[in-house]
Amino acid sequence: MSSALKEYLSLSQERVEKALEDRLPSEQLLPQKLHQAMRYSVLNGGKRMRPMLTYCTGKALGIPLETLDGPACAVEFIHVYSLIHDDLPAMDDDDLRRGKPTCHVAYDEATAILAGDALQALAFEILAKDPTISATPEARLKMLISLAKASGSQGMVGGQAIDLQSVGTRLNLPELENMHIHKTGALIRASVNLATFAKADVDEDAVIKLDHYAKCIGLSFQVKDDILDEESDTATLGKTQGKDKDNDKPTYPALLGLAGAKQKAQELHEKALASLSDFGKEADLLRDLSLYIIQRTH
Repeated sequence: MSSALKEYLSLSQERVEKALEDRLPSEQLLPQKLHQAMRYSVLNGGKRMRPMLTYCTGKALGIPLETLDGPACAVEFIHVYSLIHDDLPAMDDDDLRRGKPTCHVAYDEATAILAGDALQALAFEILAKDPTISATPEARLKMLISLAKASGSQGMVGGQAIDLQSVGTRLNLPELENMHIHKTGALIRASVNLATFAKADVDEDAVIKLDHYAKCIGLSFQVKDDILDEESDTATLGKTQGKDKDNDKPTYPALLGLAGAKQKAQELHEKALASLSDFGKEADLLRDLSLYIIQRTH
């Protein structure tokens, strides 16, 4: 990771942690157990990759960070809700997330389901009314539509449905990519798109190229996740290593081999960089972030 990206991510992570905490209901507010579970799941660490993408895109477009706190929190709340539900016994049945017991283990299944539901609702409430978002009502509507589509049956939830249906089957490469374009990639693309909607005068060609960049890194992020599931360990990952392989889920290493999966990640990184060819130094953080995604160790 470049020193510039490391410094920016550190500052941005501090910023989004405070923004997330400020926007979560207090643990003392009724119903207390539900709000405790929400805060437990959101504030227990994590890479905050999606908020970082929102901030880095804003940096590339000259958007003040303070106007992006709301969108950054909204996309992270959707992400955490998806993790809570993915970990449930009816889904991936995992006991460990970010190095700690999953929400349904720390609390109970019913509370975990409700915590995820509440975080999803909170994400859209923030986009609709958060006072720090300086976008026009029309731009707020675009944000709401973008996040809703990325989260629903044509996005993340649809991808999870395909994932569950694919256990024990062998997908070809286009089928595997289609699954992850929805399951992982849709929310990553929304993280970038929410920032582009926050500025009224962004050139349409720039919006298209930033969206393509996000599509590429969304896939490379999943390819790297699959590689780490093979090569890393539970302590480093903060979640159960080898779970996808044990559950006979389709993965890039299973389809392409480890060497082929690594080559695929590199190709996606190069495509992401090509999408930014018309941008100057203002997009260097996005370039560095793409490289970090395929070089990370957890």
